[in-house]
Amino acid sequence: MSLCVSLDVMGGDQAPSIVLDGAELALQEVKDVRFHLYGDKNLIKSQLSKHPFLSSKSEIFHCTEVVTSDTKPVDALRRLKDSSMRRAIEAVAEGKCDAVVSAGNTGAYMALSKITLKSLDGIDRPAIAALLPTVHGYCIGLDMGANLECTAENLMQFAVMGDVMARRMLGVKNPTIGLLNVGTEEVKGHAIVQHASQLMKEIPDINYVGFVEGDDINHGVADVVVTDGFTGNVSLKTLEGAAQFIFSTIRNTMESSILGKLSYLVGHKSFKNIKNRLDPRKYNGATFLGLKGIAVKSHGGADAVAFANAIKVAINLAKNSDTLNLGQEIEEKIKEL
Repeated sequence: MSLCVSLDVMGGDQAPSIVLDGAELALQEVKDVRFHLYGDKNLIKSQLSKHPFLSSKSEIFHCTEVVTSDTKPVDALRRLKDSSMRRAIEAVAEGKCDAVVSAGNTGAYMALSKITLKSLDGIDRPAIAALLPTVHGYCIGLDMGANLECTAENLMQFAVMGDVMARRMLGVKNPTIGLLNVGTEEVKGHAIVQHASQLMKEIPDINYVGFVEGDDINHGVADVVVTDGFTGNVSLKTLEGAAQFIFSTIRNTMESSILGKLSYLVGHKSFKNIKNRLDPRKYNGATFLGLKGIAVKSHGGADAVAFANAIKVAINLAKNSDTLNLGQEIEEKIKEL
């Protein structure tokens, strides 16, 4: 039986076109999946005319309201009862779909997901967990934007969730856990990270390596980098911006002179490999870790390629939900604390 993914078609800066274009791209690689499309029925139908294959694999569910980038989470919860975002999440909670993907308002998406899908037992606040490229492969960063302010206890729970995710999804037997700070010395940082560090040292069977700095992330110093959502989101967007700056600088340099163009002809395969390795679109699709259901967040400004990757993250999680068993192991580890 094929998997079903619900899509908030109205969420994101370029919705609905990018959402549907991305779904079409995802279908080119993963055939055994169906989509429930939530949003304005007439608008979706007009866009689907360009995607006959996607149309044959989809069912449209009309919604009369939209969660915009300006919508406050409390309004999304209390006022917008028929929003495409809410309905897409409810499809997972009701067992109609295996996962949900949205590029919409992060705060509203997390609030609705937490209320609708419920948090795992013992988890106070779910976190956004994203894969980040390193010299060794990947590391997991969390929280990447769900909780702008965190307690030391929240950060400790993030460490446990990140440890389980690294073991299950990355196959790391004994993942190293680092706490993002302004320095690696034990005396550095404010009271919350100081307290969190002490708590992490006491977690049984966790390979906590202490504080790490921002430039340690891509060096692969830790398999899991823990931080609050404010710092994590700033770090993530800084990394994305740096990658885009590098690409544009290389391109402009190569196009600025005959020597540059010759250099590109000689080394274009290497440059292409570098671009593919660092392309932020490849890493689009962050998991709401700590929920009793699969919810994946796409970057709001994602293009079709990036949104397709977010869908593939959701499909991979849904396909392997039984073997990964992230939720059960997280709950068991939290009980040990």
